[in-house]
Amino acid sequence: MMRQRPLTLVQDELVDYEKAMERMDALVAERQDDARPDTLWLLSHPPVFTIGKRTLETHLPDPSAGIPVVPTGRGGQLTYHGPGQLVGYLIVKLRTGEGVVDYIREVELRLVEALAKLGVPAERRDTPPGSELLTGVWTRDTGRKIVSIGMRSSRSVTSHGFALNVDGDLTPWDLAVPCGMPDVEMTSIARELGRASMEETRRVVAAAFEAS
Repeated sequence: MMRQRPLTLVQDELVDYEKAMERMDALVAERQDDARPDTLWLLSHPPVFTIGKRTLETHLPDPSAGIPVVPTGRGGQLTYHGPGQLVGYLIVKLRTGEGVVDYIREVELRLVEALAKLGVPAERRDTPPGSELLTGVWTRDTGRKIVSIGMRSSRSVTSHGFALNVDGDLTPWDLAVPCGMPDVEMTSIARELGRASMEETRRVVAAAFEAS
C-alpha cells in the first residue's frame, strides 16, 4: 500500500508552456519555503515539443511542422504537449531518505491506478540493466506508451511531472523521436477505448493523487 500523501489541487485549461514554467518555478519556491502545501497542478498546453538536456539533435522534429521546440529543465527526453493531453505538474517536498526516482515510481503507480479506473489496463516498466532510466506508463494490452514522465528535484522539492494522452491528436509524436525511444508507439485513452472524457480523466487522476 502507498503511504498517504494528500495534495492541494490547482486546475487550469490551456496554458502557454513558457508561462506555465514561470508559474511552476514560483510554486516550487513557495514549497521550498513551506509557504504552500504539496501541490498537483492539472492543465494542458498549446502544441509544443519540449526537450531535455540530453535530447539528441537527430530526435528533433522537422521544423517545417511549425510546432515550437522549447528546452526544459526537467529530466527525460523529447516530449510533445498539445490540447487533449492532461499535464500534471507535481510540486512535492520529498520525504527524508526519498529521492526523485523513488517518487517517480509512486507517480507511475498512481497513474496506473487511475487508468485502470478509466478502463485502460496499464503498467510501469523496470529499467533494463545499463539503460537510461525508463519512466512512464504503458498500456498492458497493446504495449503502447500512454504517459510520459519527466521530473527533477531542487532543495528536496519536485517539479515538472507527467503528460497523459487523453483524446488529442497523436500525429505530432510521429514528427520526432519521443522519450528518446525510436521504437516507442504513443497512444491515448481515446485510441485505446474509442472514447475519452477529459473531465472524467481529470477527476479520476486527481483522486488517484489524493488531490483536492
